[in-house]
Amino acid sequence: MLKTGLELKQQQKLSPLQIQTIKLIQMPIQELEQKVRAELESNPVLDDEPAPESESTEPRDVSIDAIKEDGDIPAYRLKVNNWGKDPRPEYNTFSVQEGFTQSLQRQLGFRDLTPHQREVASFIIGSLDDDGYLRRDIDSIVDDLAFRANITTTPEEVEEMLKVIQDFEPAGVGARDLRECLLIQLRGMKQSPDVANAIRIIDECFQDFSNKHFQKICSRLGITEEQLKAAFGKIVKLNPSPGGQVNDSYADQSQQIVPDFILDEHDGVLDFTMPRFNVPEIRVNKKYADLLLDAKGSSERAQKEAAAFVKQKLDSAKWFVEALKQRQNTLSKTMRAILDYQHDYFLDGDESNLRPMVLKDIAEITGFDISTISRVVNSKFIETHFGIFPLKYFFSEGMENKEGEEVSTRELKKVLQECVDAEDKKKPLTDEQLVVEMAKRGYNVARRTIAKYRGQLGIPLARWRKEI
Repeated sequence: MLKTGLELKQQQKLSPLQIQTIKLIQMPIQELEQKVRAELESNPVLDDEPAPESESTEPRDVSIDAIKEDGDIPAYRLKVNNWGKDPRPEYNTFSVQEGFTQSLQRQLGFRDLTPHQREVASFIIGSLDDDGYLRRDIDSIVDDLAFRANITTTPEEVEEMLKVIQDFEPAGVGARDLRECLLIQLRGMKQSPDVANAIRIIDECFQDFSNKHFQKICSRLGITEEQLKAAFGKIVKLNPSPGGQVNDSYADQSQQIVPDFILDEHDGVLDFTMPRFNVPEIRVNKKYADLLLDAKGSSERAQKEAAAFVKQKLDSAKWFVEALKQRQNTLSKTMRAILDYQHDYFLDGDESNLRPMVLKDIAEITGFDISTISRVVNSKFIETHFGIFPLKYFFSEGMENKEGEEVSTRELKKVLQECVDAEDKKKPLTDEQLVVEMAKRGYNVARRTIAKYRGQLGIPLARWRKEI
């Protein structure tokens, strides 16, 4: 029997201005400079040279916002000048180790992919957790690509691009769980009998491996205890948190960054500036507006065609300039909200004053969508009087201590690390004992939370920390 049915699926379409704005928002200041200069080269209507004095008194000025399809042309001049009066202020650049996301995006650039595939893969990279895992299901990523990025794809294509990313360094990145992470690393190693046994242990006996049921593993795989020991020697050298640790091959890789924000603190009052670096001011070149003015009412075909070309370029300029303005406004409102939310921390950089804060908190304050806040936070830096930090550093979840005060996960992880560092390595603390130690210090944390933070910090289980 044939079954027929009608499936309705709502899909949000983004306007050209929204798409342009989204792309500009997620760019750090250096990429923005390159984008503006590329736009200046491709659109002759835009100009970054100061207007001649004769133009400043020219009565034939018009605004591109007022250009109508019917040919009415009141206007002309426009420039983006919301960075301040100084056209080229000088700011320090900072050399920092290449970030995890930037490293993956760079490796993506070397792959032979279509522009569409590259967009899908780039979105997946942005969806990875800090430890390098992809903990979102494939269908959710497909939906987000459609609704947030206006990109239509399929689960099969997302899976295909995920496989591409799983081939990147550091090995294990893009895994969906620990088992897959370890297998990716083992399969990328030079193959040997010990590696082959290690793959079989993780692939076929992962539960017994997790529970350290050694005899069951030997019996099931038909290997000796010596072979098991040799295979374990390969496994313990693997990285369970590829995003949280960078291997030695990355030690000498660095990039020059320019802070997107400069913190200014004076007598407890916090403010900030947004350096322009080398982003030029852009305006409409007057001679192109004159073409429209001269063509108005003209019957000559050549002038009409010239006017149509200029009109197209003026429209493109309008979208770009408006997107730049919206980017500036979005970044400014977001940074203001972060400063206000983390006011006590930004006074002196004391981590104990860093409040729990998630993207939703800032989204509610600014009125922006969570995805917009995420784009602002990604790849943006702020220079403070106590160091330079990526904006995502200030975001973390939290819980209450025994006094009922809310503390950030960063503070909890710091205390947990201190507990492990102070333990007797001949009798390392189990997760249950770490719960007790944390409680002694005023932090009531569940055992499963200890296990989660321990994993994120790259701290092995107690039996793996034991020293002879």
